[in-house]
Amino acid sequence: MASLETHQLLIDVPGRADGRCLDLRMQPGERWGVLGPNGAGKTTLLHTLAGLRAPRAGEVWLDQRELARWRRHELARRLGVVFQERHDDFPATVMETAMIGRHPYLSPWQRESEAEVALAQAALRRLDLEHLASRLVSTLSGGERQRVSLATVLTQAPRWWLVDEPTNHLDLHHQVATMRLLEEQASAGCGVVMCLHDLNLAARWCSHLLLLYPDGEACWGPAEAMLEPAALEKLYDQPLTLVEADGAPVFVPRR
Repeated sequence: MASLETHQLLIDVPGRADGRCLDLRMQPGERWGVLGPNGAGKTTLLHTLAGLRAPRAGEVWLDQRELARWRRHELARRLGVVFQERHDDFPATVMETAMIGRHPYLSPWQRESEAEVALAQAALRRLDLEHLASRLVSTLSGGERQRVSLATVLTQAPRWWLVDEPTNHLDLHHQVATMRLLEEQASAGCGVVMCLHDLNLAARWCSHLLLLYPDGEACWGPAEAMLEPAALEKLYDQPLTLVEADGAPVFVPRR
């Protein structure tokens, strides 16, 4: 099982004292939502799990091996990251960008095979981008660029998806389509970790939740155990009203 684990992990949030050490064991098939207010360290945690940022203390392990012991190209075949902020500094089409997902599998100067091109085409279809394949990414809207990022990771076909604000810039239809995509990936045996601001998306789509508090405290567990109004009100410093819609909890901020 390609589990993703943290051992006595402290993420390095500048200006914040040490908080609770994170001892997480995340399994394939699970959909973890990371919740917390601005500045709580959600993005920092995601980058630490991806090996892009060093922790203050502790370790991250993937498939029973410390993350630092993986070669970068091996890690890139196993971990896919969707960043919250993207910089399109080089001119590239939507198709060319999606094909970047296959780079970890290619040797230097090796060209993509027809099968790999077909993977990218399928990913563009899945994200409703096929009609934009020849467009420059720099000409797209924010929501379209977000879907290109998701299509690139889908082309990459990693075992773990690390996604920072997956519904960023997306309209309601594409928000639901994106969350369904992540659910499908988990059902197919992948693991998903996503930072979310929308509490109700987390309640609807996540199997597990990690709550990060601004002071460094944290708690985690199955979603149904974590969706307690008192804990969430403390997390966001905001009174909430709990209602139910279609059998799922919905949290409404009180005035």
